[in-house]
Amino acid sequence: MKLSKLFAVALAVVAMAVVAVGCGGSSDSATPADTAASSGSEEGVEVGGEMMLPSLTIVENAQNAENLSTLVQAVTAAELVETLSGPGPFTVFAPTNDAFAKVDPAALEDLLKPENIEDLQALLTYHVVPGALTSADLKDGDKLETVNGGEIEITEKGGKLLVNGVEIETADVIDSNGVSHVIGEVLTPKA
Repeated sequence: MKLSKLFAVALAVVAMAVVAVGCGGSSDSATPADTAASSGSEEGVEVGGEMMLPSLTIVENAQNAENLSTLVQAVTAAELVETLSGPGPFTVFAPTNDAFAKVDPAALEDLLKPENIEDLQALLTYHVVPGALTSADLKDGDKLETVNGGEIEITEKGGKLLVNGVEIETADVIDSNGVSHVIGEVLTPKA
């Protein structure tokens, strides 16, 4: 429980930093997402009110989604931006800001401290599976090994996919280096 609380705090801090950096840019500079979206040249999945584009990395798409800002903040604090921007491929089960809000703020704040970077990395990499797995690849009863060596289980209930019992809210966000699935809770590694 302590680890998930710390993770949520870390993500909140990272999200605020990403939003601050993103809002500080010049008004005449367009991002790849802006250019592709305005030209209508690319289709994607909407997350947090923004279109997630297949030409962008997992991190770039997450930075564009308002409801993933806490996750972005945590990934930054854990020094995982470069890794998750690399070639992959990765499958990321991405907790929303609401998911992080369910975590004790004091625990999250503690997790974001530099001396706890290994715990934060362990929590975040528990949300990452090697390979690019779409919802069509995920089957009821699948047990997937995460990047941190833990295991997550895929189940199906009422036609909906769940990871460790948490519903996948938005599936199949195709990224240039993998696939993201948005979830409503922070996954906690089993002891």
